[in-house]
Amino acid sequence: MKYQLDRIVATVAVFLMVSCSVDRQHEDTSDDQFAYPETHRVDHMDVYHGVQVADPYRWLENEGSAQIKQWIAAQNALAQPFLEAIPAREPIKRRMTQLWDYERYGVPYKRGGRYFYLRNDGLQNQSVLYVAESLDSEPRVLLDPNQLSQDATIALGEYVPSPDGKLLAYSLSDGGTDLRSWHFRDVESGKDLPDVLRFMKFVEVAWTADSKSVYYSRYPTLPDGTGDASKQRKVFRHVLGADVARDEMIFEVTDHPTRNPYVQVSDDGRYLVMFMYDGSQSTGLYYIKLGPDGAPAGEVVRLIDTFDAEYQFVAEIDDVFYVRTTSRAPYGRLVAIDLAKPSPDQWRDVVPETRFALRETTILSGKVIAQYLEDAHSVVRVQSLSGEALYEVKLPGYGQAAGFFADVNENETFFSYTDFLTPTSISRLEVETGKVSLFRAPKYPADTQAYLTEQVFYTSKDGTRVPMFIVRKRDFVKDGQAPLMLYGYGGFNLAQQPAFSTPVLVWLEMGGVFALANIRGGSEYGEEWHSAGTKLNKQNVFDDFIAAAEWLIAEKYTSTPKLAIRGRSNGGLLVAAAITQRPDLFGAALPAVGVLDMLRYHTPSSNARQWSSDYGLSEDKEEFEALYAYSPLHRLKEGTCYPPTLITTADRDDRVVPWHSYKFAAEMQRVQDCDNPVLLRVETRAGHGAGKPVWMQIEDYADQWAFLVSALRMRSEPMMSASEPLARKPADGQASR
Repeated sequence: MKYQLDRIVATVAVFLMVSCSVDRQHEDTSDDQFAYPETHRVDHMDVYHGVQVADPYRWLENEGSAQIKQWIAAQNALAQPFLEAIPAREPIKRRMTQLWDYERYGVPYKRGGRYFYLRNDGLQNQSVLYVAESLDSEPRVLLDPNQLSQDATIALGEYVPSPDGKLLAYSLSDGGTDLRSWHFRDVESGKDLPDVLRFMKFVEVAWTADSKSVYYSRYPTLPDGTGDASKQRKVFRHVLGADVARDEMIFEVTDHPTRNPYVQVSDDGRYLVMFMYDGSQSTGLYYIKLGPDGAPAGEVVRLIDTFDAEYQFVAEIDDVFYVRTTSRAPYGRLVAIDLAKPSPDQWRDVVPETRFALRETTILSGKVIAQYLEDAHSVVRVQSLSGEALYEVKLPGYGQAAGFFADVNENETFFSYTDFLTPTSISRLEVETGKVSLFRAPKYPADTQAYLTEQVFYTSKDGTRVPMFIVRKRDFVKDGQAPLMLYGYGGFNLAQQPAFSTPVLVWLEMGGVFALANIRGGSEYGEEWHSAGTKLNKQNVFDDFIAAAEWLIAEKYTSTPKLAIRGRSNGGLLVAAAITQRPDLFGAALPAVGVLDMLRYHTPSSNARQWSSDYGLSEDKEEFEALYAYSPLHRLKEGTCYPPTLITTADRDDRVVPWHSYKFAAEMQRVQDCDNPVLLRVETRAGHGAGKPVWMQIEDYADQWAFLVSALRMRSEPMMSASEPLARKPADGQASR
């Protein structure tokens, strides 16, 4: 059951009404053959296990060169005018802007009696961090990232309040980079301390119990003063007020080339816990005892050093570590490890394995909050530490719940809930009683009651049963004529759950259908579901996605000329692999920030070697053969008509470096054997996606949705109000696309 949304009745209604027109063959999508920018090819050959592999676009990996900048400018000069000339683009952008304009909140985190949470009034480019002395008191702005840059591209990353709630550690990302600088702010005065930590990525700092120092992991420093992100991180301790350059190194990995430490401090301040990551199914746990001042008071203890499963530290109580693991439990379990007798045969099951995936656990007020996935939607159950079942947290519907953060002695916590048709709301849970009360819920400026979500199951190529969500109009007629957007990811143990999206709602208003396939590679059904989509099994991911498309066509939800596929990052790989394996099946493709050269994704220029836990490495003969068989860049063939494709990336993406998209676009443009457009849109002053300002997100989605209107031959009939809100775009001269 979903929240009943308030219905907004405007004086002047604004609608974007799009219906389907006559189907066309792919060859008719473009009236004129595109004159693509010339891309120089070089004679470069690599040899993998006796196999010669040409790489004529190796020069495109030389990011930042004048030649590449000119090439990017030429690609944008082709793509941008084409996209901006599509009549539906401006109406889509206006509608997107209007529906984006609603109040949004993050999950509050309580520290030292204070509540810290994010809020966005609707069209603020970056959400603002607030602090409140109590739930009933008036919150005040603690940090507004919108004031940090004229183009709103400096974003707040992570934030961690100190245990006493008097200080805030927070990270900033400049221009979309994953690299963060960490700063410290006095909560009372709102002023920053001089301390700044740099060369950190994907990590948080961990406060000591006295709120006077932090542990952190960062990349080593090069002689020129920059960080070397191609190396492993090391663990340091910083005492506030001390010289950062003199921070003591606490730990470094010396016995393995790809393992990286993440740090936590137990809530009682007595242990520094180092989560050792080498892929989601290959982790370890080390710890160091800490003294009263937070300094190390013992040697590193390798509590779990087998790297044979996932081991996630949850909490420590009275020298017992509580650890969520997939060891001998592919669906996950929570175990108690007494540090006095830590051998695995002494571990005690606190939450035994069930037939559903245990994705997260927290321990509060002597109780375990267990977050499960049941057919890709959230179920949250609470039990005692002794195993007694207490209650199930009541959720508004079959969607996604997240949060439940708090220190182990807290009796209150907060969580978010969302589904495809319900914008994210925030609720408070009283742990002792199970009472749930609404903290914040947005008033969305549109009615979603005209749509519904259904879950279906289809059979993949090898007989595996795969779930899929479909969002559509209630009065939808299955006649094969509806434009449908199929989305997928399929990797890195990440489940794809229902979540509200304004761009998706705009797509639904345009007459479209949205489908999300829960393909293998994610965590929807535990580690076995994940492993079945990795390394030598990666083809299962693409088979699942292709089978989803075939099922949707067979069931007359759509047809090939009306079927678009979309994915980001690993999902960009998914989309590119799908169109190179089945170019006849799809009407359009939107691969975004994709991993597309599978033989070189892990090279020093891309800093992604840890992805080998999912992909494998071309240095290994068997893994090379699997990678080469599906690598999108290497599967493009001359004489093939590929569907209309808009490839999107950003020139500052330091997670999936943009040369993946550059090389793929260049080769696809060269071999395209029909008039279907192959466009490359490169965002400047942006990265992989995190921290992207609202105005830039709206521009991006408007381009993609407009491209689909053109590619799928959708007929748009917009009716627009003259008084619609506009995204708060930076002043002229500051915006870049």
